[in-house]
Amino acid sequence: MLTCVGLLRAVNLGSRGSLAMADLRAVVGAAGGRSVRTYLRSGNVVFTTAQQDPRVVARELRELLSAELGLNTAVVVRTAAEMAAVAGGHPFGAREQDPAKLHVAFLAGEPSTAQLVVPQGSPEQAVVRGREVYLHYPDGAGRSKVTAAYLQQRLGVEATARNWRTVTALAELAGTTGP
Repeated sequence: MLTCVGLLRAVNLGSRGSLAMADLRAVVGAAGGRSVRTYLRSGNVVFTTAQQDPRVVARELRELLSAELGLNTAVVVRTAAEMAAVAGGHPFGAREQDPAKLHVAFLAGEPSTAQLVVPQGSPEQAVVRGREVYLHYPDGAGRSKVTAAYLQQRLGVEATARNWRTVTALAELAGTTGP
């Protein structure tokens, strides 16, 4: 069994993408997920599966969410090991920074470039490492121009972002979920 973390984009943000976590757990269960647990109300789900390819899991979940609930949104899946590696260290110093100002954008595939330029005059910092973008928002993420939409446009791949507290919590949850 493979332990996975599913990350849905733009779920329960205001009136957009409304999804009950019980419905998300049911869809993951229908896709063969076991030991299904959600975290917060923002489309985070941890589960085990017999499927060994996280890309297949992501595609199946996206299709089921659309077919069963009418929700068409990006679904990014990382294994527990991948999530642990992400949580293993933020290049902008997770111990020295306010964790609310650190985020990670999870990319649905390989980016078209490994370079990301933030808008001129913006204080944000960004580092692309594989299928993740590590972000530092010194003034907070709320008014930043470096949004998931900005990342998708610049990197040519769907993205969903989580703050550092959520990243570390999901890594911990995935580490305790077993078959």
